[in-house]
Amino acid sequence: SAVFAQLIVKGKNYGTKCFIVPLRDPKTYNTLPGINIGDLGKKMGRDGIDNGYIQFTNVRIPRGYMLMKHAQVSRSGNVKEPKLQQLTYGALLQGRVAMVVDSGNVSKKALTIAIRYAAVRRQFSNSKSDIETKLLDYPIHQRRLMPLMAQTFAMLFTGNEMTAMYNKMMGRLENAKADDPDLAEVLEMLKETHSTSAGLKAFCTWNCLSTIEACRQACGGHGYSAYTGLAGMYQDFAVQCTWEGDNTILTLQLGRYLISSYREALSGKRLSPGVGYLNNLDKLIGKRCGITNNESLVDPAVIIEGWQVVCANVVRNAALEFQDCIDRGLDTDDAYEQCSQSRLYAAKLHSYGYLFNRFVDGVSKVEGSLKSVLMDVCLLYGFYTVEENAGAFLQYEYFSPKQMEYIRFKTNELCGAVRDQAIPLVDSFNLSDYMVNSPLGRADGNVYVHYFDQVKRSNPQGPHPYFDRLIKPLIERSLENDDMEDEEAGLESEDEDEE
Repeated sequence: SAVFAQLIVKGKNYGTKCFIVPLRDPKTYNTLPGINIGDLGKKMGRDGIDNGYIQFTNVRIPRGYMLMKHAQVSRSGNVKEPKLQQLTYGALLQGRVAMVVDSGNVSKKALTIAIRYAAVRRQFSNSKSDIETKLLDYPIHQRRLMPLMAQTFAMLFTGNEMTAMYNKMMGRLENAKADDPDLAEVLEMLKETHSTSAGLKAFCTWNCLSTIEACRQACGGHGYSAYTGLAGMYQDFAVQCTWEGDNTILTLQLGRYLISSYREALSGKRLSPGVGYLNNLDKLIGKRCGITNNESLVDPAVIIEGWQVVCANVVRNAALEFQDCIDRGLDTDDAYEQCSQSRLYAAKLHSYGYLFNRFVDGVSKVEGSLKSVLMDVCLLYGFYTVEENAGAFLQYEYFSPKQMEYIRFKTNELCGAVRDQAIPLVDSFNLSDYMVNSPLGRADGNVYVHYFDQVKRSNPQGPHPYFDRLIKPLIERSLENDDMEDEEAGLESEDEDEE
């Protein structure tokens, strides 16, 4: 087992390092001396994973069992620390980027079920037709699912972009040396990716969990059935908001980095692209959207600028609150704790702005007729997230109330446009029926036949296991015998009272 533990040599603590610790005898498979292992038992979901505990009591391992790619310990007990401690961040980054990708993939599965079902299920008819209307043709149902579809594409594009960035950056770091001329730039990018990925892991997993629940509700009563697949999907995905870093703590980590970046920008430091807007504070603070024609608002560049203005303001506010705490005599850690609410809010808006930027970057690389389809999806995501965070855009007056009204109108209009392509977009996810594993998400649309088949298959009919023994005697019991038993019970009670 790989065990993270404190490295203490000659009384000095060098922090957490990784060690390989044998747990069982390779011949008998019995646990080795000093090792106690047990299972943690039933969980909310993911029962296929055997989560357990390990207790170590005076366990010794050879020095060579320490993983020494970075930190090294010689036979004589000398510790050699790497000059580039930041290289150890790589393991954390990979997990966070993977969960951004996973959030998009699981959202795809949930939306495949809900949207395909909404394209099959008909309910109520209008006065001009005897044919009942598809759920997907109701504007309110489009409003429930189409923005989530757009959000899913944003997470997928962001996951792809981040994976490429991660692979490129780690390739440069693998061969990095302390005297490389571009080392400072690479390390700055590492810091930015490390922190931004923390925020994205949090908000993408939160978004995905909310998407699963929204899809479950959108399927009506059938969504509550275990056979639909959405209940189990929710149970299994919920842990993503907790493991590899609790989402709130990771978000605060990003908020801390944003405050630090703001202070560095004031000192004249050139920041990495992800937080590069903080180098333009003088242009962004107080900036308004100068567009007078509402139609001109339908432009990704306008939404990008709006996010930059809002993010610059909320990061600035968090940094000013932090500085106020420092001025009142608090130490650095306490000051960060006192402004944690502002840090979290800044991290939230930064993450949504980052998602939209990556979505726009991804769509810009697409060619042909597909680009216009994806641009509608991209704009829907942009306007939807602006609408969801309307308070910030109005507070810092980038958009006027009238412009926000138009954005709400345009969001509804784009829901209809994306609905027209909803089934082809779902089909583009390329999920087989086996992968979807839900009768409501079947590609052939024959959902009720498959649903009922699964119900009968999972609940075979046959003799009731305890009908004759328990239920039948209750049904066929004699009322006369019941009355006599009641009278006898009453007489016994009177006798007891007399005594």
